[in-house]
Amino acid sequence: MTKADIKPKSMHRAKIWSDDVENLYRFQQAGYRDEVEYKQVKQVDKVECWPETGFVKKLQRRDNTFYYYNRQRECEDKDVRKVKVYVY
Repeated sequence: MTKADIKPKSMHRAKIWSDDVENLYRFQQAGYRDEVEYKQVKQVDKVECWPETGFVKKLQRRDNTFYYYNRQRECEDKDVRKVKVYVY
């Protein structure tokens, strides 16, 4: 199976906030499932992250516009349950 063929086996919703949920929230806001799909679609090796927190800093949407994110948490408690966590 090549890198481009990677598909998730299952999905569940996040229940509590974590650093991983924060990054998934940012990818899903930009229109991607997660970092794996972003790298497949945009053909990039590395996602730009904030060095202090490790959160995603900038993402390019499918229509080539950019989303820029803050260093701090952006996924509020009310939005945590909207985040989809994919299992490979």
